[in-house]
Amino acid sequence: MALQNFGVIGLAVMGENLALNVERNGFSVAVYNRTTEKTTAFMENRAQGKNVKPAHSLEEFVASLERPRKILLMVKAGKPVDAVIEQLKPLLEPGDMIIDGGNSLYEDTDRRVADLEAAGLRFIGMGVSGGEEGALNGPSLMPGGTREAYEAIEPIVTKIAAQVDDGPCVTYIGPKGAGHYVKMVHNGIEYGDMQLIAEAYDLLKNVLGLTNEQLHDVFAEWDETEELDSFLIEITANIFKKKDDMGDGFLIDKILDAAGQKGTGRWTVVSSLELGVPIPTITAAVNARVMSAYKDERMAAAKELAGPGGKFDGNTQGFINKVRDALYCSKMCSYAQGMALLGTASQEFEYNLDLGEIARIWKGGCIIKAGFLNKIKRAFDENPNLANLLLAPEFKQTILDRQAAWREVLMAANGLGIPVPAFSASLDYFDSYRRERLPQNLTQAQRDYFGAHTYERTDKSRGEFFHAEWF
Repeated sequence: MALQNFGVIGLAVMGENLALNVERNGFSVAVYNRTTEKTTAFMENRAQGKNVKPAHSLEEFVASLERPRKILLMVKAGKPVDAVIEQLKPLLEPGDMIIDGGNSLYEDTDRRVADLEAAGLRFIGMGVSGGEEGALNGPSLMPGGTREAYEAIEPIVTKIAAQVDDGPCVTYIGPKGAGHYVKMVHNGIEYGDMQLIAEAYDLLKNVLGLTNEQLHDVFAEWDETEELDSFLIEITANIFKKKDDMGDGFLIDKILDAAGQKGTGRWTVVSSLELGVPIPTITAAVNARVMSAYKDERMAAAKELAGPGGKFDGNTQGFINKVRDALYCSKMCSYAQGMALLGTASQEFEYNLDLGEIARIWKGGCIIKAGFLNKIKRAFDENPNLANLLLAPEFKQTILDRQAAWREVLMAANGLGIPVPAFSASLDYFDSYRRERLPQNLTQAQRDYFGAHTYERTDKSRGEFFHAEWF
């Protein structure tokens, strides 16, 4: 009996699509789902006639795979992943591999790599970005674990990943939980990007009063520019065209303004705080989703708390162009923050991340794919020790050229009472980073005053601390 090359556990849409992607690229696949009916439905419909073999027990599933076995888990992060691993371990043999393709917390992946490698098994924590479409036709893949484990799956992942001009959108990320850490930060950048686009939409709609047709035209035009060409801008333009299938008008106007989240953005913020890396744009994006969930309170508050009101009386096309510039400058800050966090984590956790290569594999398949990732890759290729993207010559000059428009947009938003937390956080980040002296000398004086926490002096060597008798 012929054995299958690759196994997939978990047949929700992402699992199904990855299984079909693997099979389409020339590898035979075994599939298993805890609910037998799901397996049967998959085989009778989408997998019909394909080199996919169903299994109705884990024992049957494992027995159907060639050795060393390669098993992809597409199950909910957290305890479900541990539960499946514990069920699989007694059935596997030395050298067999488990790949976790979900959005697991990197610390869980660190633990699982250590545990399974000690037992003679291999474990890969692999970030998968691109949604349902990417999973089927080519995602961006971020595998972490031992290099030997990656090399065992490299022939498969390089074929199923998205393909761009300089290769497949997959690379060996690093040891332990490096793959899931990079995917977590990817998602944090995604949060920031989505919030910035939402704020641009809010300004164009509620300051300028653009219709959905006009919004489509603006975002479609932006998607043609070198600066803003991206997957998220493209789908945003498409969203404004969608009519409501259940009523009159456009669907966007019927969607409740309460955003969900699955935790990766929050994890990114927590990690940034633990590592001492400021990521205010991403933090503002997470907070904006949290605030949006307070829908009932906001509806009540809207009746009690009045804003400034007023109308925009400037040039419409000029303001559209300024919003575009503000969006691009803020977007650069969001990516700069994410890359700075990855750089610090690389040192702290000994991941040895290649930031230029990470930017390259995000060029295709993933949610944050964008034309300007080429510029990010080039910046880190030219200077692997670049402290911050804002210091790269190309990005530096772009912000310096556009910061006036950026500031004008924020002044207009503030004057009209339109909240732009991510735009504001991005500009604050830029202004804080570019200032030689910040007011935290007062903060240190206060800390020393009430808690004798000491301070450094500008006229003494760094690392030399003093305490004053304040009273």
